[in-house]
Amino acid sequence: MLIHIMYPDNKYDFVREFMLGSLIEDGKVLKFRRSSGWVSVGEEPVRLEKPHYHYYGSEKRSIAVSHPFKHI
Repeated sequence: MLIHIMYPDNKYDFVREFMLGSLIEDGKVLKFRRSSGWVSVGEEPVRLEKPHYHYYGSEKRSIAVSHPFKHI
């Protein structure tokens, strides 16, 4: 999906949806268009995708010892 954006130099462009978050974080977008209208970055709430961190250490969570469907 393409998102209509406005750069800080007031030029307009279309970018792919997955690029929007990093452009906003890098300060390269002044506004972007939602279905409800234009959103001014820094003036209105913007929900950014949270980064996905991977844990590469040993597993420390315990495994359930009882069967979830077994009633005692």
